[in-house]
Amino acid sequence: MPTKQLKKGRLWLNDGSCVRLRPQYRNHGWSYDFVHCRTDDGKVFRTLNILDEFSRECLAIQVRRKLNSTDVIDALTDLFILRGPPAYMRSANGPEFVAGDVRNWIAAVGAKTAYIEPGSPWENGYCERFNARLRDELLDGEIFYSLREAKKIIESWRRRYNTKRPHSSLGHRPLAPETLIPVAPRPVMH
Repeated sequence: MPTKQLKKGRLWLNDGSCVRLRPQYRNHGWSYDFVHCRTDDGKVFRTLNILDEFSRECLAIQVRRKLNSTDVIDALTDLFILRGPPAYMRSANGPEFVAGDVRNWIAAVGAKTAYIEPGSPWENGYCERFNARLRDELLDGEIFYSLREAKKIIESWRRRYNTKRPHSSLGHRPLAPETLIPVAPRPVMH
């Protein structure tokens, strides 16, 4: 009969099987995840949400009908160029996140991957909370008539989330302006 394991904390074991990484500074750790939604005509679209865990800033929301591992790499590449790579990237175990291309690319730029246990969304709490806010404050109350409209409205909400919306984790204040990095428009290269 196996011995009963004593409780050692909330959700984390002391045997190293699930080490919770806590962000120590801005750009230390990022979380990313998908949210599914529909346009008025019933067609599905997905959002790829990328957050800085320390500052709670939403770094990007990519809105597309389909998002695959190449799209994840493209979105992260843009952010890594602007901000540098974080120490680690936390995500679920979806095929877009655990694909060899994504893991190899993240390792090649010097970041580590932190995959949550399957069926344990609480291990990606920063992103799950953001996803819930996105759904409650925008997606559930909005009818999108086109993908283009969805992109525009979601980006507007992201800007408001980062600059004006109070955050309970920050004492019900918006993100401090000094934590936001102004990004100058880059020339498009084709």
